[in-house]
Amino acid sequence: MPFGLWSLFGLFYRNSETGKLELDKISKIWAENIEAALRDETLIVSLGELLKIPKLKTIYNWFMENEVIDFSNDFESLFRSNMLPHGFVDDINVQDEVVKFFQSFDESIVGFNVKKVDIDDDDDEQEHYTINAKHKLIGSDETAFIPLHEESKGTLEMFALFPFMQDVLKSGSVLFVDELNTKLHPLLVRNIILTFANPEINKKNAQLVFTTHDSWQLANNLLRRDEIWFTEKDSDGVSSLYSLADFADEDGVKIRKDESYEKNYLLGKYGAIPSLKTIDFFKEG
Repeated sequence: MPFGLWSLFGLFYRNSETGKLELDKISKIWAENIEAALRDETLIVSLGELLKIPKLKTIYNWFMENEVIDFSNDFESLFRSNMLPHGFVDDINVQDEVVKFFQSFDESIVGFNVKKVDIDDDDDEQEHYTINAKHKLIGSDETAFIPLHEESKGTLEMFALFPFMQDVLKSGSVLFVDELNTKLHPLLVRNIILTFANPEINKKNAQLVFTTHDSWQLANNLLRRDEIWFTEKDSDGVSSLYSLADFADEDGVKIRKDESYEKNYLLGKYGAIPSLKTIDFFKEG
């Protein structure tokens, strides 16, 4: 991150008592320009980028360089699984990169076959392609092709994930994924996390921020305490967010780094678990 999200809060804030926007950290001329152009529906960072204010433009560019995926949304998941990585159609090297990525979890895929499809629709200006995954047959050097759309949901999700992982690892930006574990085996999710944790691969310190309901990832040899955050909903439906590193028990004792995070979480030691009751509406009478 080139500038730091902390600067977002240092550059401007709104006084909670007076409601006035404080722009003390921005030069006077830029502050006057913001105040003159600002409307109730306007985002300050977007306005700052439009006005070419250097510090706000830097923050704006940081947000634009990051990638956000919501795998909990079936429509978005389907849409992204049909997006092709940059250069995938024409560049065999890109296809080879995708094959290497796939072989980290499925060694049967050894290549792809891409063909352009002509659509008789004068209003459709997009190019259409059919993609077949090339599989090696068991106990043979022969191969067979399977249409990509007929692959498993997990394979399609990984296909959708590839270009985003590639982009953020190359640029050193941040990949935000909602429900990363959707349709993916826990060990595959673990492998993705380890990819970001590997300095030989993640040379530009890209970050992965993801949500999950999969407690498998709560391992002290995978994530640090400050990398694990919980959300807990109270009786009024209000959620709070807190880090495992800041969590302390009722005696004020902090969590040790060698604890079994998953076991203790499922036992309710850290909170952030649902309050469950017996499902009794199937009872007769």
